[in-house]
Amino acid sequence: MATSIYVHIPFCASRCAYCSFYSNVAGTQTKAIYLQALETEAVARAAEAQGETVRSIYFGGGTPSQLTPHQIGSIMACIHKHYQVADKAEVTLEANPDDIDSNYAKGVLSAGINRVSMGVQSFHNEVLTAINRRHNAAQASGAVETLFNAGIENISIDLIYGLPHQNMRILEEDIAKAVELPVTHLSAYALSIDEGTPLYALKTKGLVTEASEDDFLNMFNLLCDRLQDAGFRHYEISNFCRNDLESLHNTGYWTGIPYIGLGPAAHSYDGKRTRRSNDCNLTLYNRYWTMRNRETEEKPWHSETLDDTELYDEKVMTRLRCSQGLDIEELSPKAQQYFMHAAQPFIHAGQLVAENNRIRLTRKGIPVSDAIMAELMWDPKFTL
Repeated sequence: MATSIYVHIPFCASRCAYCSFYSNVAGTQTKAIYLQALETEAVARAAEAQGETVRSIYFGGGTPSQLTPHQIGSIMACIHKHYQVADKAEVTLEANPDDIDSNYAKGVLSAGINRVSMGVQSFHNEVLTAINRRHNAAQASGAVETLFNAGIENISIDLIYGLPHQNMRILEEDIAKAVELPVTHLSAYALSIDEGTPLYALKTKGLVTEASEDDFLNMFNLLCDRLQDAGFRHYEISNFCRNDLESLHNTGYWTGIPYIGLGPAAHSYDGKRTRRSNDCNLTLYNRYWTMRNRETEEKPWHSETLDDTELYDEKVMTRLRCSQGLDIEELSPKAQQYFMHAAQPFIHAGQLVAENNRIRLTRKGIPVSDAIMAELMWDPKFTL
């Protein structure tokens, strides 16, 4: 059985205006202590993957490219020593464009990175400034070329639509620039202004206006059309790939593959019923994993066991994200009956389609997928 490893690097040079992920601005000493704690957790949890092959490793954050290639190499060496890693495992590093130069690209390639995911968001400087990104448009396109020339040919970039100062023309130019670069994968996300972010504060003051539903829909359709024309396959709600180079790691999340999450804010799943979430607390994490006697200390994580209805809800939510949809044979007979009854209005509306025991979202259904999935969740009035 295969498994995956997620490594959270909770450091950023600065906070982006829209970001709600757990991160800190930290110095050299804090990073060194964290890396020691991280490797201790990795060793302590190796038994969870005993007998399983690691098919993907993903460095997320935060900004993993705030680490040096040597530090990344040390983490990789620890994982290879204590886990059975597949020869052609996908190993992804999230990076900021302004962290990438030729030496860095060659360094992380030597450390074992074979895929890079970069948060570009836009190729327009006025948009990047509005969301407090550190890089500029030239750095974004230059970073892609630098990585490719260094030998990392599996490159993903993120774009966001509905950003401040962005309109249809700017988005179309962003897409055109993206597809002319040697990228194999593109993630495109509608802007979400989450409470607690700088953008949310600006919104409450009336300094930022959220795009309308019609604007989001028009931008989504533009993305789908332009990326399809450029040879990208729309394989998940927010993800597109060339040459069938899906994100192996993220596809595992959507299809129920077990994974081990290392670091504060990281999540784990045993592929059956048990989920674990590490607390979003770097100080507590470092203290616990650097102590010699941890048995009496409060554990910096929480676990939960999913019941039948929670498993049903998760399968509906994750499988429908993907282009192949949900195989209803994965559900119990009673759950199949319930799901098909709940799905009928959306099938009739052309938002879901049934094909060979699979139910999937249509192009019309994707923009309202959250509302559809909410209606397909298990009704607590029934027992499963």
